[in-house]
Amino acid sequence: MGAPMVTLTPDRVLNLGLGFWGPKALLSAVELGVFGALAAGPASLETLSGKLGLHQRSARDFLDALVALQVLEREDGQYRNAPDADLFLDPAKPSYVGGMLEMANARLYRFWGDLTEGLRTGQPQSEIKTGGDFFATLYAEPEHLRGFLSGMSGISAGAAQALAAKFDWSRYASVMDVGAAQGMVPVTLARAHPHLAVVGFDLPPVRPVFEAFVEDHGLSQRVTFHPGNFFDDPLPQADVIVLGHILHDWDLKQKLALLAKVFEALPEGGAVVVYEAIIDDERRENVFGLLMSLNMLIETSGGFDYTGADCQAWMRQVGFERTRVEPLVGPDSMVIGFKPTA
Repeated sequence: MGAPMVTLTPDRVLNLGLGFWGPKALLSAVELGVFGALAAGPASLETLSGKLGLHQRSARDFLDALVALQVLEREDGQYRNAPDADLFLDPAKPSYVGGMLEMANARLYRFWGDLTEGLRTGQPQSEIKTGGDFFATLYAEPEHLRGFLSGMSGISAGAAQALAAKFDWSRYASVMDVGAAQGMVPVTLARAHPHLAVVGFDLPPVRPVFEAFVEDHGLSQRVTFHPGNFFDDPLPQADVIVLGHILHDWDLKQKLALLAKVFEALPEGGAVVVYEAIIDDERRENVFGLLMSLNMLIETSGGFDYTGADCQAWMRQVGFERTRVEPLVGPDSMVIGFKPTA
């Protein structure tokens, strides 16, 4: 008997091509305040539509689509948040990650509409395209900055916990997180390893947000903030230096320059830990990492994501030895390099 005939259908291709429908519905739900409105308890279609200002033509389909997407639940005509949406998308909770989704809705969604142009030209399609600078605007507006940094904390929380558990911190006395944002990684490491002295390094406008977050966790005596620009200013010394979701923002020359600067700031036997959505070496499996690299095309002048093998080669090029790659959580992995001892 011959092999059974496989009948191909267009379903997978069509679902992939139209896959932006669901994410945009979620982004609009965040923008409209759906999850905050339901944080206090369930609500009917009429009540929720009134709170959100939804037109009657679209309200039912919109809310039921969110049910089908499993971010809302519905029982006896009452809508409520799904458990993960209630935890991560209620703006009143410290676990809120919607700041990143707000930014994606306000900026990235329209910029990704110009992906084809970016692929043809190699040029960013963000504010840079028209002479603007997203980060300069963001850091100049405290409210937007707080939302962005809070979103970064949500994205980093899982990786921070995995980093605290999987790296051997017992050999070291101090750690610095470069590009610390609100301080999720410093706080997580300090709570898990009381012997560590922890420093967060970021631009000066981040300081009040960082220090408030650290104080809320009762760690002000052990976690400190050091302001600076990691390209222009000297890095404080620490036994371990962490670069989380940082290296992919820059072109290859800048990546090497930053790794070299980290190498110089470390003592003999010190370690660098780079973590982000590291692309698998075969470049076949980490879809998020590959799409994040396209996002760097959209957002930056030269940034790109990379494989673990790439990062290990760069580390060795600037002087690190005994490099390795370890998975963290989800699409994130860490690349570790050690500075030689004499």
